[in-house]
Amino acid sequence: MMRNFYYLLFLSVFVTVFTQISIAQEEEEQINYYQMEPLDDSLFIQIQQELFIDPPDPKAEIVVDVRDANNQTISIKGALYPFLALKPELRAIILTYPFKLNLEESVGFESVYTRVINKLRFEKILVPPTVFQISPSLGYINPFIQIMGGERFGIPIKKDIGLSFGFGTPYSGALETNFVEANFHILGFRGGMFTNVDAFVEQKGSNNHNNLFVTSGIQFSYVIPFGNFFELGFLDVSDSFTETQIIKFTKQTVNKENIVYNPDSTIKYQPYLLTGSYFNWEMRYPVKVLGSTRGKFYVAQFIDEWHIGYFGREHALAGSVFDFRFDAMVSSPKRQPQFVCDIIVQKIFDYWAFSTIAVGPSVILSNTKSGSFGFTSLFFNLRVKVGSSL
Repeated sequence: MMRNFYYLLFLSVFVTVFTQISIAQEEEEQINYYQMEPLDDSLFIQIQQELFIDPPDPKAEIVVDVRDANNQTISIKGALYPFLALKPELRAIILTYPFKLNLEESVGFESVYTRVINKLRFEKILVPPTVFQISPSLGYINPFIQIMGGERFGIPIKKDIGLSFGFGTPYSGALETNFVEANFHILGFRGGMFTNVDAFVEQKGSNNHNNLFVTSGIQFSYVIPFGNFFELGFLDVSDSFTETQIIKFTKQTVNKENIVYNPDSTIKYQPYLLTGSYFNWEMRYPVKVLGSTRGKFYVAQFIDEWHIGYFGREHALAGSVFDFRFDAMVSSPKRQPQFVCDIIVQKIFDYWAFSTIAVGPSVILSNTKSGSFGFTSLFFNLRVKVGSSL
């Protein structure tokens, strides 16, 4: 049954991709009354700063009305401003903005249904990614810090030279691992170290049998210079677990039930205590789904575990802005298959936090210690946005 699920997931992804590629691009007629789709953070912030709106919201609803040459207006979150209040250069950018929702459509009895469907903009559900996403040397640059799992926070020092940091592995879920890492990037090459912060796994007192525990070590990887599509890496655990650590991670404190036994006293489930060396790889296809600022479908092998999934930032749908991540670990030499899902919602807080902080549930589904399929972890995940999107 699970194998059929994986086949169906792969089929759905490929059908969506090839369907969108096959759709021919059509030239749009001149639109004089439209809503700007929130796909360009820096432009939306620039427009609001020009009109002294504080704090600016990069996902604000902006409506442009230039039908009447003598009364041209721009509406931001319901407040009306003269279009001529903006600088000529900025007005030109707004008028040539490629992503518009036409508000001049005629309305009839059937519009109750057709307008809702048209506003979904199916042709823009899946569109090409940004230049940064497809660059083998700049793809690491990422202004989002997430406290558990997901993409690494990437800081550019000088174009393709920079640093990255991450909490958890790129594929792990909430309270699953004590893994943290720091890396140096140059021309598509990444080198760094990882270590353990046990506080991440000491907050949950049950169903820790599928956790990943590490000590410390080094890792390297290189993005093949053919777009940001294939990354090949190596990870080596340099420090062995001490006897005290082994007892701590399996039998003591909050981890006392980490090893689950069968009725005959044989081991049924146990955590993955990482040792040895591993060759890792990830094949990904960067995309923009629902106007997301970063997104990708991927297949990966990390520490001999196989992963397939999708990850995206700042999706825009029906006025909501959210991050979404789904990872299926389908095979592991030590652990049970599991499914990680994060939905992190923006626009919850006020003032500067309105567009920079997002929070939401993070869940892991796998075999529980009783043997049934269910939640092994349920917690809140948090991400902070530093700077504008790329």
